[in-house]
Amino acid sequence: MARVPATVLNALHRLNRLRKSRRRALTSRRAHRAHRGRRTAPPALELAPRATPWARAFSLVGVVVMGAWLGLLVVGNVRTPVGPMDTTMTLRPSLTGGTKINVSPLGALHLDSHVAPVRLDVNVDQLDPVRSQALVDHPERLSGLQDEVTRDVGHGTLDLAVRSTVAVVTGAAALGLAVYRRPGRALAAGGLALALLAASGATAYATWNPKSVLEPRFSGLLSSAPSLVGNARSIVTEFDVYQKELARLVTNVTKLYDVTSTLPAYAPDPSTIRVLHVSDIHLNPASWAIIASLVEQYEVNVIVDSGDTMDHGTAAENGFLDPIADLGAPYVWVRGNHDSLVTQEYLEGMKNVHVLDEGRAETIAGLRFAGIGDPQFTPDRSTRPGAEASQELAGARLASALRDHRGRGRPVDVAIAHEPSAARETDGEVPLVLAGHIHHDEMEVLPYGTRLRVEGSTGGSGLRAVEGKHPDPIEASILYFDRDTRRLQAWDEIELGGLGLTTAEVSRHLPEENTPGATQSPSPSTTGSPSAPPTGSPASPANPASPSP
Repeated sequence: MARVPATVLNALHRLNRLRKSRRRALTSRRAHRAHRGRRTAPPALELAPRATPWARAFSLVGVVVMGAWLGLLVVGNVRTPVGPMDTTMTLRPSLTGGTKINVSPLGALHLDSHVAPVRLDVNVDQLDPVRSQALVDHPERLSGLQDEVTRDVGHGTLDLAVRSTVAVVTGAAALGLAVYRRPGRALAAGGLALALLAASGATAYATWNPKSVLEPRFSGLLSSAPSLVGNARSIVTEFDVYQKELARLVTNVTKLYDVTSTLPAYAPDPSTIRVLHVSDIHLNPASWAIIASLVEQYEVNVIVDSGDTMDHGTAAENGFLDPIADLGAPYVWVRGNHDSLVTQEYLEGMKNVHVLDEGRAETIAGLRFAGIGDPQFTPDRSTRPGAEASQELAGARLASALRDHRGRGRPVDVAIAHEPSAARETDGEVPLVLAGHIHHDEMEVLPYGTRLRVEGSTGGSGLRAVEGKHPDPIEASILYFDRDTRRLQAWDEIELGGLGLTTAEVSRHLPEENTPGATQSPSPSTTGSPSAPPTGSPASPANPASPSP
């Protein structure tokens, strides 16, 4: 075999060593580069900002509230019979709490039953014909109906509480799982929802007001809007249709209120005297149909009109007063600043009208009334110098007459004046004084114990109501007196939507001294001397009366 030259072998050997050296150098550089990369690369978690604890807490609370609300919407209601009615009870988030009883489509009763972030809604779905007929066939069961309703509401509320708890916890936990995708967070959301519901229940229990049923507020659409009454022109051309519809509205209000309110102590019965207080009719012919409807529905014993029945007091307007003869109750009247002596003479000739002036007193339907006419006659809405002083002087004459009646052993139960400034002068001389003039209702207890009731406009400020952008409401009151003591026991404020509207609200109110557990305060007319206002009575500073517009 041929021998390889030594020079060739040496060259191959050096080349092989160079190749290995280069391979080792390359491997070393790669290892060094990888090591340096591991040493300088930042942690992956530091690339995203961390959420603060407050942000996480707010996020969790938002999820809980939304989930609880969705849970209540889906399953948080219960259907239960209450007396002769089938109802649906629901809890709803609310800023003010309370209870709302919906009687669709007629309206709703609102009760200030509690203060909590949840409201109890009771929807009256329908009357059960079998249970309703049973009450008709056996009227003796009506005496126990209140206890039956109380038991039904208690059972329904307990069932609703259990369902609502399940709905709130399930809804919050489900939404928490969908948002966070972590079972721990979902359980935390459910637990927080349960805690919030428990806190709301505890707040409602602590603020529960059982007396709220004594002073319900009724509002709603009581009658379908008259199809023929939609604008001022149709009101003028078809006014008879309008006033009939409005009278039917009042009938619906009072019937529904009588059925749905639980106020047996002050329902129309032989033990009470019912006085309808009206004022400031201002030539609105619709007022007579409304008053007649109220007289029939409430079985009113006497009507008191505190003036401004007319607008200009002319003899040509006297025919407007003729429907008074057919209202079905005695009519007690004092003169307002829009009523003239011509108006007064015309009313004095009507046999069922009792005109009171200069402190004259009459006993009507078991109550003794005394009144004085307005000393001014301002049909042009003007304000004359010394007007306030003349009102105070008229009030002082009325107060003097009240003292004379009491001195003769015939104390007056109710005094009447047109302007509140005159009525305030009778403080301490009579238990109750009625007034009008300012076209909105007020009730206050004066410093010496006399209660002042100011009525709004029963004519919705009259035909002038169409002058403004929004018509004034039609207002009246039913005053309930005890037949034995002749003391005011309660009153209903009735407010109907103004000209062309069909909304209504009936609110029941009790004097503070007549609420359960309160002590009776002496009447100014029985003490013979000024007395302090009843404890807790809703006294308020006197508001100056503005002239009738």
